[in-house]
Amino acid sequence: MNAFFKTFVIITGVLTSGLISTASFAAEVLKFSHITSIYAGQEETAIKQPEGIACDDQSLLIVADTGNGRLLRYMFRDKTISSGSPAIQLPELTYPTHAQLNSKGEIFVLDRMKRRIVRLTPQGAFHSYLEPTGLPSSAAVVPRNFFIDRNDMIYILDIFSERVLVLSPEGQYRHQKEFPKDYGFFSDLAVDFKESIFLIDSINAMVFSAAKDATAFSPLTQNLKEYMRFPTGITTDNKGHLYLVDRNGGRIIILGPDGSFLGRLSAMGWKEGFLNYPSQLCINRRGEIFIADTNNNRIQVFALKSSPGDL
Repeated sequence: MNAFFKTFVIITGVLTSGLISTASFAAEVLKFSHITSIYAGQEETAIKQPEGIACDDQSLLIVADTGNGRLLRYMFRDKTISSGSPAIQLPELTYPTHAQLNSKGEIFVLDRMKRRIVRLTPQGAFHSYLEPTGLPSSAAVVPRNFFIDRNDMIYILDIFSERVLVLSPEGQYRHQKEFPKDYGFFSDLAVDFKESIFLIDSINAMVFSAAKDATAFSPLTQNLKEYMRFPTGITTDNKGHLYLVDRNGGRIIILGPDGSFLGRLSAMGWKEGFLNYPSQLCINRRGEIFIADTNNNRIQVFALKSSPGDL
């Protein structure tokens, strides 16, 4: 498992480990230690092209083992991975990609082939397809991705109707925010503890945001192509840091709550601690980071060690 194989340090204005560069000096220091990597499920069948990952603040970890058309469940405690549950394979879920958990432990997964969000029980049984109800128009909904916040509200990135749908935990329409006029392509969204919504524009390498009561999205950052090549994923931690998955660049970009660049985690490669075409990322309240390292056919786990008072 190579526990704590490598430590990655982000100090704004300093180049360290040969992997992380930053832009301007700041007092904040973020340190990441590689803990372990996961290559197989309980039955020792190798993970293949995983694209989705979800975690809670206890110990549960859900992996969308995309290439094998299944979900894997693990427990992560005291920096140790264990798997005591059989894989979840269902006829209703053939190509799992993006995954999320709600506060009840229910599992939500995007099936990219069917372009539908599948809702499972905590035990992994099929519950239903997520079908938004009460929409203000009959326009089709095509989810590119989705997010579930701490209150179990569901946010759908609807690329067909160019909007973010906000639904109740039961799937009832609450409101929507239209995409901004000028954008390239939105791949993912995230919602922070203030209920602000963030969109990642993959083509322009930009982040857009909208506060809870805002009526429209506005740019949070300028073009960030000097730091990343093609970002496709975004999430936040419990202090509002933004983590962008640079899929083509094989790294994670970290931004401050105001969109300021803080640094990069990892780099392109196949050795432990490096990434190759990463997909989804999740981070729990303990600062443990789980990354679907897609083209390396594994899940990588890092621990975030932060400056005092940060996390």
